[in-house]
Amino acid sequence: MAERTAGKSVLFFTHYFPPESNAPASRVYEITKRWVREGWKVTVITCAPNAPAGKLFEGYRNRLCHRETLEGIDVIRVWTYLAPNKGTVRRILNYVSYMVAASLRGLFVKRPDIVIATSPQFFCGWAGVIVSKLRRLRFVLEIRDIWPESIVTVGAMRKGRLIRFLEWLELKMYAAADHVVTVGDGYRKVLIGKGVAEQDITVISNGVDRELFSEVPADVSLIEKHNLQGKFVCSYIGTIGMACGLEVALRASKLLADRGRNDIVFLLVGDGAHREALENQTREQQLTDRVIFTGRQDKSLMPAYLALSGAALVHLHKTDLFATVMPSKIFESAAMARPIILGVTGFAADFIRTAGAGICIEPENAEQLADAVVKLADDPQLARRYGEQGQAYVFKHFDRDRLSADYLELLERLTALP
Repeated sequence: MAERTAGKSVLFFTHYFPPESNAPASRVYEITKRWVREGWKVTVITCAPNAPAGKLFEGYRNRLCHRETLEGIDVIRVWTYLAPNKGTVRRILNYVSYMVAASLRGLFVKRPDIVIATSPQFFCGWAGVIVSKLRRLRFVLEIRDIWPESIVTVGAMRKGRLIRFLEWLELKMYAAADHVVTVGDGYRKVLIGKGVAEQDITVISNGVDRELFSEVPADVSLIEKHNLQGKFVCSYIGTIGMACGLEVALRASKLLADRGRNDIVFLLVGDGAHREALENQTREQQLTDRVIFTGRQDKSLMPAYLALSGAALVHLHKTDLFATVMPSKIFESAAMARPIILGVTGFAADFIRTAGAGICIEPENAEQLADAVVKLADDPQLARRYGEQGQAYVFKHFDRDRLSADYLELLERLTALP
């Protein structure tokens, strides 16, 4: 590893940041706090926490500029047009307003050594382009979502002139970056197909934070709160969005009811654009004792919810694009030694099979989901073996400390270039 260079600084644009608890917010926070420990100065430009409902978190205001320090990270929050994580027009206004406000604020931050901007969302990347070009700084673009292709895939927008314009902007954004960091080989192949030079891409995957995710006893108070006594719990923990395809859990619950399996429940932990619709369907189908929604929970409670789970569900709609995705919740579930039921094809499925961490099912296949849950519920030794194998694999290959060190080494190389 290259010798550490103390005193360098990075300006990081991210639409999402704690106390928001989605995967983008957690990844940026976990990586940047480690960089601070290594002696780097990190400034994050984000917005007031409001995702996914578009409602301000308690204790925050949507001001032109608010500054705070979190784990040594200098956090600058800029005004944005707030909108829930659903719909089209309001979300685009939310994204564009962040790009404008963040770009303007980024012009007046003390000159950093390098600029990073991360997706999602797409216009956050453009804030990085604008500031890096105007200030003549090196620019690293993080790609964790192939946008706008992903929003067409989930049906949020239709192909047309606007999408073609956004696709043109997408290619311009890639071309403006000095280097691209992405989270998996699937995305890497897509980016190469879009014209990004292979040598200009580095894969730094999602990982697991051993400080937060490790085996803990099940919390009896949470079990009682959600009436889970004596139940085998299959949990989905994360954003309940359009891409997740969680209708499959409702269909699987009906199949389990027909089989007389009253001992199995699905626990959907989190919030998102599709949660309300799913809850309505659950009530209409009289499944409220089989599919339980917790609403948004603090990130610190995620280990506790995994601890009470007999299995963890990771699922996305069945599309070619999602075959390139490696959901971060895989790493967290495996770190807690929980067997994973995976409804994602491609690279994620290869990961689960290689790690021996659980059961792969066809996305959107309720019959296979029901069979997988029953198999794990009826064979505790098999479930335990999957959990232990997955935990050993992610701790060996996907420790967040090592991954953040790899990322920092890349930044040191880039900032050392003439």
